[in-house]
Amino acid sequence: MSTLYIVATPIGNLQDVTLRALETLKGVDLILCEDTRQTKKLLERYQITVPTMSYHQYSKMQKIEEILIRLADGKNLALVSDAGTPGIADPGNYLVKKVAEHFGQEVQIVPIPGPAALTTLAAVSGLPTDQFLFLGFLPHKKGRQTLIKEIISSERAIILYESTHRIHKLLNELVSFGLGERQLVLGRELTKQFETIYRGSAAEILQQLEATSSKGEFTVVVQGRK
Repeated sequence: MSTLYIVATPIGNLQDVTLRALETLKGVDLILCEDTRQTKKLLERYQITVPTMSYHQYSKMQKIEEILIRLADGKNLALVSDAGTPGIADPGNYLVKKVAEHFGQEVQIVPIPGPAALTTLAAVSGLPTDQFLFLGFLPHKKGRQTLIKEIISSERAIILYESTHRIHKLLNELVSFGLGERQLVLGRELTKQFETIYRGSAAEILQQLEATSSKGEFTVVVQGRK
């Protein structure tokens, strides 16, 4: 029976990979990568020489068919994203769906858990996260205001991702839509050399970013409405 492993990889610091993830990557026949160049940094660090093949959100159906053929031939494959857990704000879940539909129980789909930016920041947020809603990346235009309003009105904590190009826009939107003094926690470049965690209201964090840097990828936790 073939196996498709869904392998979580570090979100920045290459030492955050699990022993099980390394053993899995060493033992498969092929590693499917969101970006082979990015994944090879991890593979070279741990002297893993398994062949790689690209699979990402722009891959055509022909690529998925090739993956299905390899699984049908008895090959064991691993799927990784550039950082974190495949399928979390990532196109990996579509491949999992196609493999499950095509093979049923004939191919095992095995999770190899590990890092994810949303749980990394939630753990140090200090905010109530026994219940939270994860929104991933907000849309740039259509539906964005609806989600901003949902964030403002939510009684649960909200966790989302934002890019360096839109973090100021997000914070200004939260201020203008009336988030007020509700607390936020922002994680910039989590686990990397310039990791920074900001705490305060949206307006306060805007001031902090202006005084430091807004470069990098952001994870945001918004306190739920009491």
